Amino acid sequence: MSFRRLKAISHKELLHIIRDSRSLALAMALPFLMLVLFGYALSLDVDHIPTMVYDRDNTPESRDLVRQFGGSQYFNIVGYADKATDIDRAIDRSKILVGLQINENFGKDFRAGRSVNVQILLDGSDSNTASIALGYTDALIQSYSLRLRSEAQIRRGGGELKNPIDLRTRFWYNTNLKSRNYIVPGLIAVILMIIASLLTSLTIAREWETGTMEQLLSTPVRPAELVLGKLSAYFALGMTDMVICLIVSVGIFGVPLRGNILLLFFSCFVFLFGALCWGIMISASTRSQLMAYQMGILSSFLPSFLLSGFIYSIQNMPVAIQLFTYLVPARYFITLLRGIFLKGAGVRILIVELTFLCVYAAVVFVIASRKARQKIA
Repeated sequence: MSFRRLKAISHKELLHIIRDSRSLALAMALPFLMLVLFGYALSLDVDHIPTMVYDRDNTPESRDLVRQFGGSQYFNIVGYADKATDIDRAIDRSKILVGLQINENFGKDFRAGRSVNVQILLDGSDSNTASIALGYTDALIQSYSLRLRSEAQIRRGGGELKNPIDLRTRFWYNTNLKSRNYIVPGLIAVILMIIASLLTSLTIAREWETGTMEQLLSTPVRPAELVLGKLSAYFALGMTDMVICLIVSVGIFGVPLRGNILLLFFSCFVFLFGALCWGIMISASTRSQLMAYQMGILSSFLPSFLLSGFIYSIQNMPVAIQLFTYLVPARYFITLLRGIFLKGAGVRILIVELTFLCVYAAVVFVIASRKARQKIA
């Protein structure tokens, strides 16, 4: 391998990137735009659920129950219904997610020591959100019922009624349960995969379409030199985007970085190298930029977004899809990022994921070099 030829190809590709100012500006702005958009707009937190109340009893006891919902951070009372159809109409128009209906004689039955009924209506269109809202509702009702039974027993001269199990919950790694801390590290993997695969997937295909590939054929350049030379310029661009992502994640969104920053950059180095080689392999497999772009989307962005555990839990997928996700490198890189950012995990814990990325990068580099050799030949 000649360092001189490698440097020449790298310099040529770097000049092409610099002269294409629009693509360069997009590549530099894309990480910031995606982080801001996803970090602020995409939230998995379920709180301030729009709720409508239909209180048919309107007694101090029923109003106390309504105050429990209004005082909770998980519910936001947006209106009061005059009849039951108002709740149905509000759910149909997606104005509310939860409807609370308190029947007549609620206070009378409660004072008499009889069981009382409360109806909860939920919009099940979004099954996941509705299930979470139902859990919040059930927990609030159970806590409220326990407090009422305890107060009633005290009035009858008995002791305070206590819960037989004292549950004390402690959250590790993400104490405030902010979904942003979970989303942003995974988004870094998606951003790097998009930039690496999509940009490099057009390089060799562009050479064929513009007719400059024939000039490379007449030079003594080797396939490995061609691959490394072309991806070196994009590697510098990708690492610059990584630094931008790191600054935005920690500086703007406040995502904790508890792990070793050297391990973080080494992981990014390996993943980015593999993603760039994947783009070169796609570009060497086709002479059409349009086909290369489509293959880059299908083989990089979509698997990284849908099958890596970025948002959707892999454990909830069908078994066949779960097995397929082991072939998605972004799955391992996202595990590395979240482990380093949130858990402060080291090499001993993340060695399996790191080893897979190293093997993936080496295998894809070899395949890309062979594809380039086939085209040159």
